[in-house]
Amino acid sequence: MKKTIAVIMGGYTSEFEISLKSGAVVAAHLDPDKYEVYPIVITKNRWTYTTDHGAVYAIQKENFSLELPHKKVLFDGVFNAIHGSPGEDGKIQAYLELLGIPQTACDFYQAALTYNKRDLLSVLKPYGIAMAKSYYLNFGDPINKEAIIKKVGLPCFVKANKSGSSYGISKVYTSDQIEAALEIAFKEDKEVIIESALVGREVSVGVIQYQGKTKVLPITEILSENDFFDYQAKYEGKSTEITPADLEPELEDKIIAVATFIYNTLNLKGFTRSEFILVNNVPHLLEVNTTPGMTQHSILPQQAKEAGISLPELFESALLAIL
Repeated sequence: MKKTIAVIMGGYTSEFEISLKSGAVVAAHLDPDKYEVYPIVITKNRWTYTTDHGAVYAIQKENFSLELPHKKVLFDGVFNAIHGSPGEDGKIQAYLELLGIPQTACDFYQAALTYNKRDLLSVLKPYGIAMAKSYYLNFGDPINKEAIIKKVGLPCFVKANKSGSSYGISKVYTSDQIEAALEIAFKEDKEVIIESALVGREVSVGVIQYQGKTKVLPITEILSENDFFDYQAKYEGKSTEITPADLEPELEDKIIAVATFIYNTLNLKGFTRSEFILVNNVPHLLEVNTTPGMTQHSILPQQAKEAGISLPELFESALLAIL
């Protein structure tokens, strides 16, 4: 008997369009002989399903169901393809858990923790995970440029604390640029993290649950044509992504060990992608992404392909883990 699956996409942030692309790829690659798939677009105002004929039906939020003309649709599971809020910050996870509907991403606490860069780094620091020096600001706080520079130095990165796809990130070279960078960051979030600029190779590590086991995918090295791995580099071809990365075996083992430790220590599940800068062959953590991009050109699917895992196999593995 077919399982009924909602593929949720969209969301409330600047990553809306990117999420739609991820969700469309997931829906297109789930086996129609095994799954009855309903793409659900999530916005702040409406959660909707659109038929092939253009008819639009709203999700009944009291039980996450659909009332169609000839049937009521109840879902066996949810494939979470939302980048940003509410699918990556724990809100959807908590809602679905209350309803008893399983979903493919990590649980609500882990999602909220990893989406909040400041909290994530604070939790992992006592375990000895290397990371950049950081300075925190909230919207409305006094801006002490001298204190910021004394703590993190120049150049530095000014980042929205809760954001993805490099929205709200600027690289700052002089004190005069700090206020403009903060203005950009505060458009995405009311909390900001300012970090020292680490100099080294950037790598991305996919860690997933596959066939009942934690699996580290082939590592990707990111070579950005821009000053850092920004939106253009990620989505407009301004970077070269090398999978597998050309790493010495000892260094590769070190990166795998750190990424696996983070995944297991935080009790993550589903698909994750951790970003590191290698400084003197030491992996320094930048962030952990718990609903990474899922298009054919996204990093994690490319890593899965290198590991011999097709998109249908990758996406089905996420569903089999929860159904």
